[in-house]
Amino acid sequence: MKKRKKKTVKFTKFEKVLFFVTALICVSYPFMSVFAKSTLSEINYEVENSKAEIEKQNKNNESLQMKINELASLENLESVAKKMGLSYTSNSIKIVE
Repeated sequence: MKKRKKKTVKFTKFEKVLFFVTALICVSYPFMSVFAKSTLSEINYEVENSKAEIEKQNKNNESLQMKINELASLENLESVAKKMGLSYTSNSIKIVE
C-alpha cells in the first residue's frame, strides 16, 4: 500500500488578511453594539431631561405672561392711577378718526 501524502493548503497573503479582518469584525461587533446602545441610551436620557426643562420653562413663561396680563389690566391701571392722584374723566378724551 502506498502512503498517501497529505496535501497542505497554502493560503495566499490576501486570504490571510481577509480571514484576520473577518475574525476581528466577529470579535469586535458585540463590543461595538453594546457601546452604541449605551451611547443611544445616554442621549435619550439627556433628551428627556431637556424636555423636562423645556416644559418647566414653558410653565414659568405662562405664569409670567398671566402676571403681565394682570398688571396691564384696566382695573389695575385705574387703581394705580388713583394711588398716584390721577383721575379718569371721559370728557377729556378726544376720539380721532
